[in-house]
Amino acid sequence: MRDPRELGGAWSAFQRHGAASPSPVLEGVVARYWWATWDLTGQPGYRQLLPPTPSVQLTFPTDGEPLLRGVHRRCFTRMLHGAGGVQGVAFVPGAFRRFLGAPVSSLTGRTVPAAEVFPGIPAAPPGDSATVDAFLAGALPPPDPAGDAAAACVRHAAATPGLRRVDDLAGACGLGVRHLQRLFAEHVGVSPKWLLRRFRLQEVTDVLAAAPGAPVDWAGLAADLGYADQAHLSRDFAAMFGEPPTTYAARY
Repeated sequence: MRDPRELGGAWSAFQRHGAASPSPVLEGVVARYWWATWDLTGQPGYRQLLPPTPSVQLTFPTDGEPLLRGVHRRCFTRMLHGAGGVQGVAFVPGAFRRFLGAPVSSLTGRTVPAAEVFPGIPAAPPGDSATVDAFLAGALPPPDPAGDAAAACVRHAAATPGLRRVDDLAGACGLGVRHLQRLFAEHVGVSPKWLLRRFRLQEVTDVLAAAPGAPVDWAGLAADLGYADQAHLSRDFAAMFGEPPTTYAARY
């Protein structure tokens, strides 16, 4: 039986979220700081579904050491228990290689102790983005023109609805397809094809978030997004988000 706390935004009764922008020195490197807290005192644990994003994430959970999470290609879950929280950093896609000193694809699908990349990293409770910002500013490596180029390609893909083909993205970035693929493996951690697919499916969740609980013309939405039919959209969405869009819609 499905946990009713997943439905209709009921999670907001026990979770709080916030976000902040980085200082000017980290613009173009850090996309945003974010934090979450929860209080499930006296309740069963909650299995939280987290969608994939193209960002490397640095997290500071209240119940453990700081962690570094590479890009995940599909959804994953975490169990929330009791009262707790997490402070997080979402890095700009393309910008993290300068910290890692290795292809970002080497971190894809993995979670490692943050101290492996950031020795001496301090603790940071939820909401304390200032401590994290100061630490990252002090650890900031020199600029990386190739990473900046990768980040520009990601920004173009995110800002161009209807962009579906890797060769079109490569052309817009002034690169060959193979060059673009190598650039993404080195600096983003996922392929251009995956990125375009993720942004395509983001349009589905944007529709759901814009009108929570409203009826959705799934066949029309599938056609608008370039899918052969609703079943094709449903399969693609479930492969990345863990459940069909009609089921996922009940979360809003």
